[in-house]
Amino acid sequence: MGKARWESWSGSLSDWPQWCCWRGGTTAAADNAARGSPVTTIAADSAGIARAVALLRAGGIVALPTETVYGLAADARNAKAVARVYAAKGRPGFNPLIVHVVDLAAAEQLVIIGATARALAARFWPGPLTLVLPAREGNGIVPIVAAGMPTLAVRVPAHPVMQAILSRIGQPLAAPSANASGAISPTTAAHVAASLGDRVPLIIDDGATPGGLESTIVAVDGDRVTLLRPGAIAADRLGVVTDAAAFPGSAGQGVTAPGQLASHYAPRQPVRLNAKSAAANEFLIGFGSVRGDVTLSDTGDLGEAAAALFAALHIAQASGAVVIAVAPIPEIGVGVAINDRLRRAAYRRSVDARR
Repeated sequence: MGKARWESWSGSLSDWPQWCCWRGGTTAAADNAARGSPVTTIAADSAGIARAVALLRAGGIVALPTETVYGLAADARNAKAVARVYAAKGRPGFNPLIVHVVDLAAAEQLVIIGATARALAARFWPGPLTLVLPAREGNGIVPIVAAGMPTLAVRVPAHPVMQAILSRIGQPLAAPSANASGAISPTTAAHVAASLGDRVPLIIDDGATPGGLESTIVAVDGDRVTLLRPGAIAADRLGVVTDAAAFPGSAGQGVTAPGQLASHYAPRQPVRLNAKSAAANEFLIGFGSVRGDVTLSDTGDLGEAAAALFAALHIAQASGAVVIAVAPIPEIGVGVAINDRLRRAAYRRSVDARR
């Protein structure tokens, strides 16, 4: 399929899900037809929230918006419910999940929070920071959530829909991103439907997520803060609280938190990084002075680029291009997290930069 396919679309990245759903390609409608079962997507109003809470209490799974990406939630104290999350995503059992709680007091029931972790929580919760901390005995979280490890990844989300559901259900929710394991993360309800189809019974639609990148994950052991996954909060911002920026974890430490697999967040096509122009068979994602078929930020704003990244990858994946090329992104601030996602997206299927 040639380049004319994506040149026929025009508009902002936020318009893409609606265009895709009637234009064709890898869409929710196509997945529904293939599976013979509709995807139920409802508005994030009081009725939608009540329906989500009822399904979660019954041991079901629900796709929900957060301030980062859409998550696939289940009661973290219900083993069958959490198993449904792993099955729906096709997620390997050694990859742990993040547990979402309504506030710091709820987190304290699950993990041991020392002075440094408490300072980080006070500064960045609610928000896109996940803390990996020693799990409390008898916290009720089923073992598969932590993949058998003695620690637990916890965060307090800021999104009002997720907060409303956590408040009503009164239980911690395990919620990885609501997409097939290893695929591009979802920032809209349409992305969820296209990726998971009828494997998720209910999607709560509150529009595009504002942040666009997953949470920053750090492990806190006493005063030692280890960066396990770059994310929406740049590591140097943590130093304001801890007196020292979080330092990277060892590459040989294995998977100790979500988002650490070498190949992750990946489209179907190979990805070529640091591209300043595109070949005939490539879809170019631009940034700053490098203008592409879509551009993350015309002005070179890294925050804008972070919010647009996964939407751009979804567009590129559906374009029919043989290769996805991505313009250089500065390795500063949230650009570190953007480049982390792009390197994982390109892993093993990358094409060496030719320009």
